[in-house]
Amino acid sequence: MFDDAMKRTLREQAKLAVEWIKTYATHNRVRLISHYDADGITAAAIMAHSLKRSGFDFQLSLMRNPFTDGLKKVQQEQNDLIIFTDMGSGQLPLIEQIDARCIIIDHHQLIKDETLDNILQLNTYQFEINGNYDASGSSLSYAVALALSEQNKDLAVYAIAGATGDKQYIGDFTGYNKKLVENAVEQHSVKEKTSVKLNGKTMQQALYYAVDPYYKGVSGRDDQIIGFLKTLNIEPDTSPESLTDEQQQKLHSALITILLEHNCEANIIDTVIRQRYFSEKTWGELEQFADLLDCCGKGGHRDLGFALCLNDSEAYEEARTYEQEYKQTILDELLKLEETGAKETDSIRYFYTSKSSLGGVIGGIAVNYLFDREKPLFSIVKKPDELHVSCRGNKYLVKNGLDLGLAMETIAKKLNGHGGGHQVAAGATIPQDKEKEFLTILDSIISDQLSKNKG
Repeated sequence: MFDDAMKRTLREQAKLAVEWIKTYATHNRVRLISHYDADGITAAAIMAHSLKRSGFDFQLSLMRNPFTDGLKKVQQEQNDLIIFTDMGSGQLPLIEQIDARCIIIDHHQLIKDETLDNILQLNTYQFEINGNYDASGSSLSYAVALALSEQNKDLAVYAIAGATGDKQYIGDFTGYNKKLVENAVEQHSVKEKTSVKLNGKTMQQALYYAVDPYYKGVSGRDDQIIGFLKTLNIEPDTSPESLTDEQQQKLHSALITILLEHNCEANIIDTVIRQRYFSEKTWGELEQFADLLDCCGKGGHRDLGFALCLNDSEAYEEARTYEQEYKQTILDELLKLEETGAKETDSIRYFYTSKSSLGGVIGGIAVNYLFDREKPLFSIVKKPDELHVSCRGNKYLVKNGLDLGLAMETIAKKLNGHGGGHQVAAGATIPQDKEKEFLTILDSIISDQLSKNKG
């Protein structure tokens, strides 16, 4: 199925993980812990489905950053086997304090390859797979599910949705993800179709709540949307599904023009009209499903997000009722950023927000649609005793030396905080009284990373 030369070690490690599950899951019970975004929820769902099919029960917790408090609670539990998905590699020091067998399935940057004897780590970077782009937490969980039983190949739909939620489709799926998608299409787990992302009952609603892609000057602005659609001879209350071929072509060209006028990168523009994947398990298009999972996970309804991956139709209808409120919160922040801009130093841009769980979402959209490509963007949330920092870059900056995960890990250690992540996306928690020092050191670290590789 997958290329043997590249994936042999992963396959062997996945088989070893299965041996651990069968050996150490006493009373046929497994503790599952995962991140609360789309990739984390789908990774957990893949493991949950595959475990249940093999006769195991599970208890699940979905956690948000920082993981410190949550993992300290887990240390107090009586567990024989814990499986961490879409997290764990960056939390090894805490996990090593847990008195249980632990399996880590992760795609974030490694702190270290070697672990204690009670910990089995499967991380993309151990297998020369780039965790930024080529595989996600759900992709790797799917590899373990397949090792558990071939009947789990239908769970590929959740792996694709998770990788999509982590924006790994930008520039087309590559590496492990590409093979996974090709197999899923061949096995009819998903259907593919080239289309534009329009999520709403009417064209006015679809464009109003367009946050990713975000159409500067149009998204979140009813008056401008009505005028925009009028120039295309499209009535605002027309449903996206009922557009004629001619209307679709005009709309696609007009949306691309907006992005071009605001100097969006070519790889971002290419995501607007692209090959999309559909499944009945996800009530349609997988990116929209991933968006809904993020809405649930980051909007305070984590259990609802997991229920969606159990094909719960009532949960789906309930989740849709929260979606507009969630997107409006993001829109309010993006419109504010569009109007006021971000603060800047020599090497970074940053902004303050009160939306702790959405800082990374807002920053990830803004870095692609509101600013030029030359600087990474940091969102900062001030808590009573801490700063919660989320940061996003782009492929251009990564090619020129940017490593946000390393920067966050380095600076957090210096300032008695916690941090890490990917080259292109990361986060940290810093003592609030270190804010000025944090910004000074951060600017220096990023400046040093980029200056070594430019020119």
